[in-house]
Amino acid sequence: MPVLTPAEVEAFRRDGWLLLKDAVTPAQLAALQTDFAAWVAESRQHDRPYGQIIDGRPRFDLEAGHSAAHPALRRVNAPTDVSPIHHEVMADSRMTDAVAELIGPNVKFHHSKTNSKLPGTATKVRWHQDFPFTPHSNDDIVTALLFLDEVTPENGPLQVASGTHKGPIHGLWHGGRFTGAMDEASEAALMARAETCVGPAGAACLMHTRLAHGSAANLSRLPRTLFICVYSAEDAVPLVPSPVPSRDEGLVVRGQRTGRARSIAFELTLPQKPATASFFNQQAPGGEKAGGEKAVSYDG
Repeated sequence: MPVLTPAEVEAFRRDGWLLLKDAVTPAQLAALQTDFAAWVAESRQHDRPYGQIIDGRPRFDLEAGHSAAHPALRRVNAPTDVSPIHHEVMADSRMTDAVAELIGPNVKFHHSKTNSKLPGTATKVRWHQDFPFTPHSNDDIVTALLFLDEVTPENGPLQVASGTHKGPIHGLWHGGRFTGAMDEASEAALMARAETCVGPAGAACLMHTRLAHGSAANLSRLPRTLFICVYSAEDAVPLVPSPVPSRDEGLVVRGQRTGRARSIAFELTLPQKPATASFFNQQAPGGEKAGGEKAVSYDG
C-alpha cells in the first residue's frame, strides 16, 4: 500500500518538500531518542569533538560553549554506523518507503547524520542547497529529516523556499573561500518568502536536494534534534566523495542495483572537503581556516 497520496507526490514535485507524518513507528522513535540521550550524556565527559568516523574525522561535534553542565552536542556523523536502530530506520521504515515513491523504484543510501540544537544553543544554518555539497550525475536525491523532537517555530526549525529546486544552483564559494552558504543578497530574498517546516516528533520533512533552505538558532527551552538520511536514485552517481562517509554508502534500500548512470545538464564549482567534524565550521566567519584546519578541495 502506498505511503503517499498522488496529491502529496504532486506537492513534492511542485514545492520541493513534503511533511510526512508518522514516518516511523512509536517504538522506532523511542529507540532513536534513547540513543541520542545516551550520546548527550556521554558528551558531558568531553570538551572537544571526539570519536571517529571511517575517514578519521570526529563522529561527535560539540558547539562552542559546551560543558558538562550545559551540553551542546550539535552533530553526530554517520549514526547508522554505530546504532542498530538508526540503521534500521534508514533502511526500512515508512520514511524509506516514501522516498522510494518520490525517486524510485531503485533507491540507494548516501549518508546520514544527526543535527541537534539543544536548548539555548546558538548554532544556526545559513541558507544553501544540499546539491552543491554532494553533486551527483542527476538530482533525484532526497534529504529526509526525521524529527526526534517536536519542531516548533521557536526551537530553530527548518525554513524552506518552495519551488527553488527548479531554479538555479547557488554557488557556495565567495571571495575565493568555500562558505557553505549562498550569497547574502540571495539569502535575504529567500528568507523573505520562507516557509517554516514544523511538526510532531516522528514526522519527517522530505526535501529535494536543490531546495534552498536554512534555519535559525534555538532560543527556546525545547530541544530540536533531526536524524537526517540522504538517499539518491540508484542511477545517480556521486561526483565527489561523501562529506560524511559511511560503511553503507551505496546500499540499495529499495528496488535493485542496475549498474547504470543517468545524467542531467548542470554546472557548479566542486565543494570543499570538510576538515573538521561538520560543515558548521565551514559556514562560520573565517571558515575552517579560522580554526587552524587545513582546507582541502575535492579537485585536489
